[in-house]
Amino acid sequence: MEPIFALAFGVMIAVSAYLILSRNVLRILLGLLVLGNAANLAIFLAGRLSSRVPPLIAPGETTVAVSANPLPQALILTAIVISFSLVAFTAVLFENAHKRIGTLDPDAMRDAETPAGDGLRGDDEGQA
Repeated sequence: MEPIFALAFGVMIAVSAYLILSRNVLRILLGLLVLGNAANLAIFLAGRLSSRVPPLIAPGETTVAVSANPLPQALILTAIVISFSLVAFTAVLFENAHKRIGTLDPDAMRDAETPAGDGLRGDDEGQA
C-alpha cells in the first residue's frame, strides 16, 4: 500500500510544479494547494500508515507495541487548517488584485507596479 502512496506523492509534486510554472495566478494558487497536500502526504508516509495489530494495550504491558504513529496525524491536521487559511487569504488577495488591475497574468501585474524611485517619499526626505 505504501508504494501506491509514494507514487501518488510523486504525481502530486509533478502536478504542482506544472501548475506553479503556469502564467495564471489562479493556477499558481492551485499548484500551491496541491503542493501543500503533497507535503501532508509526505508527513503521513513518514509515520507508519497502519499496523495489523489493534492499538490495545495487552495485559501486563504499559505501552502499545506496534501501532500507527499519532504525531504525524496531529501535524497533518494542523497543516490542513493552516493551508486552508493561507489559500483563502491568497484567493481574496488575487481577487482584489484582479479587480484593480483587470488581469490574472503575473507579467501584466508587474507592469502595474510603481517604477523604482517614483514611490512615496518620507517626511524627512522631502524637506531638504
